[in-house]
Amino acid sequence: MILTVAAPRALAFGLVLLAALPLLSGCASVVPATDRIPPAIANPAPPRPVGTPRPYVPRPSERPAAAAQPVPAVARAPLPAPAVPVEAATAAASGVIAGPDFAALGVTAQQAAAALVAFRISCPSVQRRADTSGLTQGADWAESCAAAKSWADDDASDFFARHFGTVQVGPGTAFVTGYYEPEIAASRTKQPGYDVPIYRRPADLIEVDLGQFADDLKGRKIRGRVDGGNLGRYYDRAAIESGALDGRGLEIAYAADAAEFFFLQIQGSGRLRLPDGDVMRIGYDTQNGRGYVGIGKLLLDRGELQRGQASMQGILDYLRADPVRGAAVMNENPSWVFFRELTGPGPLGALGVPVTGRASVAADPKYVPLGAPVFLSLDRAEPNGLWIAQDTGGAIKGANRFDSFWGAGDDARAIAGGMAARGSALLLLPRASIARLIPAA
Repeated sequence: MILTVAAPRALAFGLVLLAALPLLSGCASVVPATDRIPPAIANPAPPRPVGTPRPYVPRPSERPAAAAQPVPAVARAPLPAPAVPVEAATAAASGVIAGPDFAALGVTAQQAAAALVAFRISCPSVQRRADTSGLTQGADWAESCAAAKSWADDDASDFFARHFGTVQVGPGTAFVTGYYEPEIAASRTKQPGYDVPIYRRPADLIEVDLGQFADDLKGRKIRGRVDGGNLGRYYDRAAIESGALDGRGLEIAYAADAAEFFFLQIQGSGRLRLPDGDVMRIGYDTQNGRGYVGIGKLLLDRGELQRGQASMQGILDYLRADPVRGAAVMNENPSWVFFRELTGPGPLGALGVPVTGRASVAADPKYVPLGAPVFLSLDRAEPNGLWIAQDTGGAIKGANRFDSFWGAGDDARAIAGGMAARGSALLLLPRASIARLIPAA
């Protein structure tokens, strides 16, 4: 466990955390051992009263293009499968059955080539990472990763056919959404028209690996802050928007539009278009430990949006129609994401490697080994084909739930913003894994 507090207090905090577990959210990153956050300024401005929405003025130039019209397709039916045990919480516990040969899937040469490039990038991380799905072991990937190093991209279909078999997890029914790398207007310094702070990781945000305290809590982490000697929950979105972090020197940039920045937080990374035309890239560093709440569903349930209006573009229209009301609605999602500036290739996925537009998907690592190829057959043509699981997401939970990455730019935004496709999914696993899971195969 890595904490930013003195060692003698760590055990006491851990005991408090165990007692507070039902109240706090799980999380995934690790707090750095050193802190490079600048000290707070000497005379911080007084915070706004907690709960007071930060007003914003939408910029007409930031209005998004309409969501892309879906291209309909006929989805492959899932394979008949036994019922999933109620207590199942991993792919292995949910049950896997053998799927068809890769050659029968109809993957195009272009899709296979893009997937091979992405798979090759993931290999070093795949072989080191512990697979929480229960489907693979590190050694299972050795043969395919060794072959991928020199395999010709134009013969990628033969690579996947030779080194992988397919399996279906549980009932195999898939739901797929989309994400992209947004680009929004921002400035490195606060100035007129740029006043929505983009924060780096705060020094008082503590993350604890609960697996250090009990074996049955392995893989579960919580975040919070020390207040009066006790560990409590970290500030939620409403408190942060109301000034809880003002005056601490945490700002790495200032966005022009709060609604655009809200969606950049959902995406987890993005590009900041600066006033001088330069671009600053930022990526996910950590999150405040609060659960994610989808405001689109809230607005649908209340009847404030109708079916077909709950795309990213439709929600942005709603938020901008009344900025004060929009700010209050955004505060109903208590999750807040903290960023760091990226200087290398990216954006980076959960494997720590760059994700690739039209080749990478986010998945729940309890149900999909990160780095594994995934075949999607859906009622929308654009995401059909072969992908590589290289990322995770707060809303991407459960078997056969995926978030497809479309890259950057207007086309990526138009497709990702309205993506909602249903159908079936198959995982491609190394043949050694399948022999262990399904001996008859």
